[in-house]
Amino acid sequence: MPATPNRLIDETSPYLKQHAYNPVDWYPWCKEALAEAQKRDRPIFLSIGYSACHWCHVMEHESFENEDIAAILNDNFISIKVDREERPDLDQVYMTAVQMMTGQGGWPMSVFLTPDLKPFYGGTYFPPESKYGRPGFKQLLLALADAWKNRREEIEISAGGICEHLRKVVALEPAEGQLDEGLLRQAAAMLGRAFDPVHGGFGQAPKFPHPMELRVLLRVWKRFGTPDALTMVCQTLDRMAMGGIYDHLGGGFHRYSTDARWLVPHFEKMLYDNALLPLAYLEGYQATGQGFYREIVEETLDYVAREMTSPEGPFYSTQDADSEGVEGKFYVWSADEIEQILGAEEAKLFADVYDVSKEGNWEGKNILNRAKTYPQLAKLHQLDENELRHRLDESRRKLLEARGRRVWPGRDEKIITSWNGLMINTFAQAAQVLNRSDYAERATRAAQFILDRMRQRDGRLFRTYFAGSEPKLNAYLEDYAALVDALVSLYEATFAPKWLDAAEQIAEVMLYQFWDEQDGGFYFTGRDHEQLVARVKDVHDSSTPSGNALAVTALLRLARLTGRDEFWQKAEQTLTRLSRLLASSPLAAGQLLIALDFYLGPIKEFAVVGDLQSDEAMRVLAAIHARFLPNKVVAGGDGATSRLPLLKDKESKDSVTTYICENFACRAPLIGSAAVEETLQNI
Repeated sequence: MPATPNRLIDETSPYLKQHAYNPVDWYPWCKEALAEAQKRDRPIFLSIGYSACHWCHVMEHESFENEDIAAILNDNFISIKVDREERPDLDQVYMTAVQMMTGQGGWPMSVFLTPDLKPFYGGTYFPPESKYGRPGFKQLLLALADAWKNRREEIEISAGGICEHLRKVVALEPAEGQLDEGLLRQAAAMLGRAFDPVHGGFGQAPKFPHPMELRVLLRVWKRFGTPDALTMVCQTLDRMAMGGIYDHLGGGFHRYSTDARWLVPHFEKMLYDNALLPLAYLEGYQATGQGFYREIVEETLDYVAREMTSPEGPFYSTQDADSEGVEGKFYVWSADEIEQILGAEEAKLFADVYDVSKEGNWEGKNILNRAKTYPQLAKLHQLDENELRHRLDESRRKLLEARGRRVWPGRDEKIITSWNGLMINTFAQAAQVLNRSDYAERATRAAQFILDRMRQRDGRLFRTYFAGSEPKLNAYLEDYAALVDALVSLYEATFAPKWLDAAEQIAEVMLYQFWDEQDGGFYFTGRDHEQLVARVKDVHDSSTPSGNALAVTALLRLARLTGRDEFWQKAEQTLTRLSRLLASSPLAAGQLLIALDFYLGPIKEFAVVGDLQSDEAMRVLAAIHARFLPNKVVAGGDGATSRLPLLKDKESKDSVTTYICENFACRAPLIGSAAVEETLQNI
């Protein structure tokens, strides 16, 4: 390891800092690096990853810490290291190029560019020497350096062709499809064909959670009364929460399962998974009343509050899969360890419940998981269910305390606006459904931080922040859209008008910066962003909802609350523009289908007028939020002073009064909570 760090030492990203003592002469993505490539007429080696990426760590250790490989890079290339979580624009453009060139993608991403930023060769992980059917990185670098010197014209022609094709791929063809319920039925049918009836979820190994698709199926069940849709959701929610992908001691979900039965996770924990999955469980709880789903929501959000929250209020990004250089070491157990901590009797019960054995269920160790419900386990062990739960709670508490004394996985403490928006939204919605004022307070603190510290004077947002430094990088479409959606939810959780005011202001900036005036829809980068080889419209969901889908969702909800028709029109134009995607690739458009369901309505508008701090108001709101009514907006306040059309001129009559409106008509006012509860029985 060199004594003198490279340029990455001055970066705020933990991922970039991890490479600061590599012998590679790394640059961050910056004007200096791009100018140097032009000046020296060298190709660029662009390496993109993120801090919780296991194979990123492997490639760093094998290749970027290797003096011989570093010398080849330093002599022949300008090497640039990028954190994909900071620069998703670069990741999108060049990942699309790599997928075009190789048919697959992933991280670490390794792509080679001409000095004018055109990609000409790419891949993902390369071992230092040829193995796994992959070319060795050293040989690859030498071959590409030779090609640049001796077959330059071929490279330039190839790069030009790749760029031309890239621009066509990321451009959306005009579409004027029908927006109707048939798109939801078609999506449900495709999800049904992909469903795993044995283990739940969709597809086979590796298996990802797909929270947006689960929420689509809940809406299909609600709209059409399709029992199979609810069955698919419940089976998947049950199996994930009982599987190894869920952290049974600390709460929260790992990234995905490497097997089909949710046992062996890829152990990193991402903030966005622990924002998106609790929403699916929260809606599952509303739809079924299953207390187990509520427990998973609360355990996951309590994990985020405990381990992923900055003292300043916002939420951190990730926890690594590795600790002490070994994936999963922090989370797995031997039978002897558990017996030593719990004692023989409690260890036997715990082992029976959580699949612990001497031989282990994964590489000689045990990943905690369970196959049976608590009622089934109580019957099996001839115990009262409450006693069983109490004993297991105490055992988990002891093991969590012991685990806390291990070497912890690394934590990426950068603050990302879009991921914070997703998390604020979930805390705010959970506050409503679960009547948890502490969740509303957490959402409030995080939202206030973003608005105070990550918004510029002209209203534009920053993408990222790290404690002790200034926020940086222009925010992207997903940052604006996720935050607007979160602020709408926070208004509905608190009825503080300032959140709607902020949502409108940010939505206006979003429309100015990202809206495509010519063809409709939203670009991923703003109009004053640095120009790349292609300007992408983000329309496909990945691990997180697409920027366009989030924008449509947020604008539809905001329009219904504020009465601003231009928000509705832009959302409608985007849905229409993407109707072909909804028809052809619904599995890549879960969030957009959620937005479509809202758009199709009917949308129920609740106006609650009176003393909102009273017990009676709490009962009214509890009745509204207890049911699965996905297509609704809720406003609360004083009808005489509110500027919201939904509240305007509505009066409180003797007690808290609720108005339920639909299709521009309102029912007779409902006085008190009993009347609301009775009416909702028939909705």
